[in-house]
Amino acid sequence: MAGILDLLNGPMGQTLIQGASKQFGLGEGSTQKAMSTAMPLILGAMKNNASSPEGASGLLGALMGKHDGGILDNLGSILGGDKVDDDVLQDGEGILGHVFGGKQENVAAAVSKSSGIDMGAAMNILKVAGPFLMGAIGKQARTQGVQDQNGIGDLLGGLLGGGHQEQQSLVNRLLDADGDGSIIDDVAGMLLSGGKKGGLGSLLGGLFGK
Repeated sequence: MAGILDLLNGPMGQTLIQGASKQFGLGEGSTQKAMSTAMPLILGAMKNNASSPEGASGLLGALMGKHDGGILDNLGSILGGDKVDDDVLQDGEGILGHVFGGKQENVAAAVSKSSGIDMGAAMNILKVAGPFLMGAIGKQARTQGVQDQNGIGDLLGGLLGGGHQEQQSLVNRLLDADGDGSIIDDVAGMLLSGGKKGGLGSLLGGLFGK
């Protein structure tokens, strides 16, 4: 967990924010807020998917293959010209479809609500956050020697922080909301307020040093 927090607090995280900000015409402050909302929601959905043997196997396969952390080593070239490579956006779109199961718009609505950016920009932030986060998890998984469902579940649970079961419930409700504005408001409000100590709110604070 500390590795991801250090990474996103450091130069790589700021490079990502700057590149995405210029790519999508957003202020860096808004981009930072959007990223800090998007990442725990993606993590929560990954944790949900990894709760089944099939989901855990699929995630492990991706982490040991394409998403082994190499994106972090090549971040400078990927963000060439201070912009996000189109291949990253296409990869991110695929990740979102797999992780959120077609409920990406609900998640984008929560990102939009919490950061003040429009839906299109929120979806683009999610597309950028997905490959970056997968790479960070892949690097962590290799470092820790994660090889099975229990290992990946523990890794993702640790990233979500203490009290993650309650926070996980909110993520699941968001994905099941069918456009229900109230749960989107609830999730956005939780992320903005920081949530309970040790949960998603603590992760948000740690990600960008709020």
